[in-house]
Amino acid sequence: MSDLLERLRSRGWRMTSQRRVVAEVLAGDHVHLTADEVHARAVERLPEIARATVYNTLGELVALGEVVEFSTDGRAKRYDPNAHRAHQHLVCSGCGLIRDVRPAGDPLAILPAEERFGFAVEKADVTYRGLCPECSAG
Repeated sequence: MSDLLERLRSRGWRMTSQRRVVAEVLAGDHVHLTADEVHARAVERLPEIARATVYNTLGELVALGEVVEFSTDGRAKRYDPNAHRAHQHLVCSGCGLIRDVRPAGDPLAILPAEERFGFAVEKADVTYRGLCPECSAG
């Protein structure tokens, strides 16, 4: 059973076949799918699953804090099941590949006090951009 499924089960989340399929599609490392990609993969496992069900389930998972919703390009929202492991993202500027990375150090510590403008900074989202090996070679 995936880490996400285990977390949902331990919370007592009602596990319908549709919810299970969405959670299974999101399982794994380096998973950063759009809602449409989740739906397409869910349909392969459960042909009758509706797009609205996928969107609603993703919304519930985000509200529960079990999945993180983010965007790297300012357009398509992506869903990351690694909500409980601190990480940043490495994005290929060529093909859009996204990898989870865990850089050493605290990204909050990098921001000097004079650059915080009095904010009580709680979180930092850092996105590293570059070309993956395949795009660099091409």
